Amino acid sequence: MSGAQVVTTERLVLRHLTEDDAPFILTLLNEPSWLKYIGDRGVRDLDGASGYLRDGPLASYARHGHGLDLVVEKASGAPLGICGLLKRDHLPAPDLGFALRPAHWSQGFAREAAAAALAHGRAALGIGRVLAITSLDNPPSIRVLEKLGFRFERIVEHTPGDPVRLFVNDP
Repeated sequence: MSGAQVVTTERLVLRHLTEDDAPFILTLLNEPSWLKYIGDRGVRDLDGASGYLRDGPLASYARHGHGLDLVVEKASGAPLGICGLLKRDHLPAPDLGFALRPAHWSQGFAREAAAAALAHGRAALGIGRVLAITSLDNPPSIRVLEKLGFRFERIVEHTPGDPVRLFVNDP
């Protein structure tokens, strides 16, 4: 079963995640780049990936009407990563998140998916100000955000002892 389609672009489909996506999520959350730039979520098996989906994206759809979506390449049908708008309790506005498997980096997919998620959030969900956070040293994600018109605002603590860069994009 596939999730509801949220938005399409020239090369991509963003659709809601389902528990059927657990195998892909297990792989993505254990990529060295995910662990380095986003953090270890402790997901080590399919049950853990299903729990991550239930407690994260699926709960966010129910609670906020949006969340991280699966990014699928139209041409191949292959999942590339995740992207979407999240509402975190410790941030005053929704934030844009994205992560692709390294094989799909440097091809414009992250920018294309993030631009689509941002536009959808504004047009369909009425979201104005959007934030984004990156680890302190994540030049590729910072470049994507800057290309989308985000500006660096300040360093904040994502969780105690975990400083991140906070970016802002106002309509």
